[in-house]
Amino acid sequence: MSSKAKQSQKLLLFRLFGSRLFGLGTLKIREILPFQRLTKLPHSHHAVIGTATFRGSAVPVIDMSAAVGYPALTKEEQAKGSIIVTDIQRQEIGFLVRSVQQIIETDWKSVMPPPKALGTNAFITGLLDVEGDIIQLLDVELLLAKVYPESLDAGEVVLSDVQSETLRSLNILLVDDSQVARKQLSDVLDNKDITYHVTTNGDDALQVLLSQHERGTPIDILVSDIEMPGLDGYELTFNVRDNNALKQPYIILHTSLNSEMSLSYANQVGANEALTKFDAEELLQAMLRGAEQAS
Repeated sequence: MSSKAKQSQKLLLFRLFGSRLFGLGTLKIREILPFQRLTKLPHSHHAVIGTATFRGSAVPVIDMSAAVGYPALTKEEQAKGSIIVTDIQRQEIGFLVRSVQQIIETDWKSVMPPPKALGTNAFITGLLDVEGDIIQLLDVELLLAKVYPESLDAGEVVLSDVQSETLRSLNILLVDDSQVARKQLSDVLDNKDITYHVTTNGDDALQVLLSQHERGTPIDILVSDIEMPGLDGYELTFNVRDNNALKQPYIILHTSLNSEMSLSYANQVGANEALTKFDAEELLQAMLRGAEQAS
């Protein structure tokens, strides 16, 4: 495979409770701050401990330990902790962690999907073995959905009858390892009675693309996350574009990363568009642009 499809990923490692290590992609991270005095937010979720000032703006701060089900940090532990300011789904959110460890470089092929025994409420999207230590990659989209349930509401999008019928005629494949993101994607299409295929990773998505092509019902539009265990969105896109025998779908990379670098790289590997999650109107309009190309 061409190195063009391979982009090393950097992970920030940190601790929440005990000695267990957790990881978060650095593309999601704006800055790491020492703990500071927080402004209380009345009537907020129990894990939201206040707001911090970041570059002149008030940013909500979530005790990540409490949010995922571990004991909340004590006042003494908070004072020694760090606030990771992230940019996720068009929001700046701070996560208070017990301690920040280091930044490592890896690639998503090394990330293993979490065991199914963990269930659907686990905040884990993948596991990574680093010199014998198992790093748990956190599903921050699920975490945010638990703290801010209203963030799941995709909102109503108005389409004309012609636009709705156009999308219903397409063979659409959705790919995302986050259950929250899959629900958001599915809800948008379900609300319009638009059928689709859905997978949780790039490897399964590639098999669906190949099998649908062999059946004579090729995928017209592929909507894929970027950061996924195994075959990530970049490599999935490259594999599709590199297969000359495959009827080429319109590819929309759809990511929680609000990063110009990640979106630019999406275009380099062959994606038609790259969107930051989550705007239902933007997504459906991108699909309609894909429909025009398919026709």
